[in-house]
Amino acid sequence: MADVDQGSSPPSDGAPQALDPPNAIDTNGTDVVNATVAKFVATPEGTALAYGSLVFMALLPIFFGALRSVSCSKSKNSSDMPETITSRDAARFPIIASCTLFGLYLFFKVKRNEIINILLYVWLCGNVTSCNTQCSLFRLSPFMNRFFPDNLAIKQYQLLFTQGSGESKEEIVNYEFDTKDLVCLAISSVVGVWYVLKKHWVANNLFGLAFALNGVELLHLNNVSTGCILLGGLFVYDVFWVFGTNVMVTVAKSFEAPIKLVFPQDLLERGLEASNFAMLGLGDVVIPGIFIALLLRFDVSLKKNTRTYFYTSFLAYIFGLGLTIFVMHMYKHAQPALLYLVPACVGFPVLVALVKGELTEMFSHNTTEQPWAPATCSDM
Repeated sequence: MADVDQGSSPPSDGAPQALDPPNAIDTNGTDVVNATVAKFVATPEGTALAYGSLVFMALLPIFFGALRSVSCSKSKNSSDMPETITSRDAARFPIIASCTLFGLYLFFKVKRNEIINILLYVWLCGNVTSCNTQCSLFRLSPFMNRFFPDNLAIKQYQLLFTQGSGESKEEIVNYEFDTKDLVCLAISSVVGVWYVLKKHWVANNLFGLAFALNGVELLHLNNVSTGCILLGGLFVYDVFWVFGTNVMVTVAKSFEAPIKLVFPQDLLERGLEASNFAMLGLGDVVIPGIFIALLLRFDVSLKKNTRTYFYTSFLAYIFGLGLTIFVMHMYKHAQPALLYLVPACVGFPVLVALVKGELTEMFSHNTTEQPWAPATCSDM
């Protein structure tokens, strides 16, 4: 889980941003080794634009993913069914994440970046071209309806995989899609090829936002207690790996994959070819995001036609992320975003529930038992 950082190298490669003086070859054919890397100093306008864009991009998948999480369990497609996180899963996740993070760090330290990146390319290409992602790029098909003419013939398709025969037949994949989904798949594939070939930061962000949106929508905490266990464990995880070691920052900067949102601080000076990035890890979007989505489903279950806990946690996320950026800017050091996001996203809703006398109901209610109605999202 990468964290808010500034002045990172471009996600496309690990080459220096600039050399002053430029690398040169002397008359004997040897490299001049005294070249120094010129550190780019971001302007206040560029810094404000980068941080503001990171906050805006982080809010998009949380807001829309939470809305879609309310109704996704009604889908008939097996790929759209939510994955429920239990308290046991939540307790084990920080340990698994720590082992994975340290393993990646060791790979990068022994200069095996190319092996990991090749595996990531294979995974990314498969993810983009697989129908099971429902056109991963922002799950485009619901938004494409307005762009298709009414007289366009829309054909329906079904991808069905089963195991066994007769009464023992078991359904493995049952995916329904139509012509609009195929168009969206083509768009996603183009972006995927663009990212694999160019590693451009815009393509990185498109996939990062798509993955974050899918994560918030399809990963469901079964209750608030589980959410507190998960966020509490990752709070310790994040603080330890950022403040206690250089592992987190090293992996985040070495990983050539859309696991983080990035925005250049030198965009105003260099345009789309900018290379001095501020970054925010997807984990700092998805982890609080699934807790915020849980609180939205809890709001719906109360049947009071209010979204108090959702808006409270959403505003708390904005406050926590803003505080993260402020502290990082003041101390000029990468910050574990969950250090600020977890107390804000958990503390404020719990305080509201305590004031309203609904604390017991909040922690005892199992939101996965509620048959969500798709029409609920339109109320937002």
